[in-house]
Amino acid sequence: MASVEVEEAPGKLENAGKDEAEAEYHSHDFEWKDLKAEVESDPAFCYHLTPFHSPAENSSSPPQPSSEAWRSFHRRHASGKFFKERRYLLKEFPELTNSKACAKILEVGCGNGSTAVSILRSSGGITVFACDCSEDTLERANEVICNTKGIDTKDRFHPFLMDVSKATFPDWLFCNACKSSHGKAAEFYLDPSHHKIRKEHPDFLRENQCCVGGMDFITMIFTLSAIPFAIMPSTIQQCVSVLKPGGLLLFRDYGLYDMTMLRFLPHQRVGFREYMRSDGTLSYFFTLDTVRELFNAAGLIELELEYCCVKSVNRKKGKEMQRVWVHGKFQKPQS
Repeated sequence: MASVEVEEAPGKLENAGKDEAEAEYHSHDFEWKDLKAEVESDPAFCYHLTPFHSPAENSSSPPQPSSEAWRSFHRRHASGKFFKERRYLLKEFPELTNSKACAKILEVGCGNGSTAVSILRSSGGITVFACDCSEDTLERANEVICNTKGIDTKDRFHPFLMDVSKATFPDWLFCNACKSSHGKAAEFYLDPSHHKIRKEHPDFLRENQCCVGGMDFITMIFTLSAIPFAIMPSTIQQCVSVLKPGGLLLFRDYGLYDMTMLRFLPHQRVGFREYMRSDGTLSYFFTLDTVRELFNAAGLIELELEYCCVKSVNRKKGKEMQRVWVHGKFQKPQS
């Protein structure tokens, strides 16, 4: 998976060089509507556009997320530079660096820490809570962050094991009593068989604290696309439930007609705009309308939503690549 010509996973940056990688902020190297017209007029891509019909034996349930598939993926790519520090996020989301000194951030699907490193480096007062479904990955993230020069991680980085598509957030993030004191608690619905309520009292909470009091920011960076579409609404609603009133949810993920989508073969379709890689991991490709509907349904207010359209070059292959991501900022109402 070192080559950009093979299927990639959320968070991977192309081998395009530092200058190209840092030129992606709100990029409009091309117009998405032009790419759309090009793709939809090419017969080779017609199978991406047709309605999806599940095989009869699988029609009763959508593909379920595989924690083991992601654990295996991260184990295979635990070394080397498969992931790069996401410094561009601080320019995409300047609110992170302009926030109050004691801001609390929840990173949903932290991977090996490529996002958390940049956030922690940006301010000495920010605290990051980071979850992932892979214990190996969390250990790697902690190792990367603790060994990064210039970052004091004491009491500032708190990783915890959780598959956000199957479990509920622990009460120590934002307990029901504190949610109610900030306004009506958000309701979310998941299959009760998936609930794994964590009742432990973390060491970083003071004796008189019942929870950390909710999040000022939540980042979902190439995470939502890895969850089955049918589960996305409840996953977003759960994130909203631990976000403070007025807090921001910062979103970046794959956009429709990104080159990754166009590489998938017909047999890899498992839903409309939804694909399964050969390693069992999922990828969904968003339109602006889909993102808008998902987050508005969770009660969030849209602040920014646009396509990031980036041209880069695979130097080894000498081939131009057209990347499409969706960039979004959403706010939880004050009441």
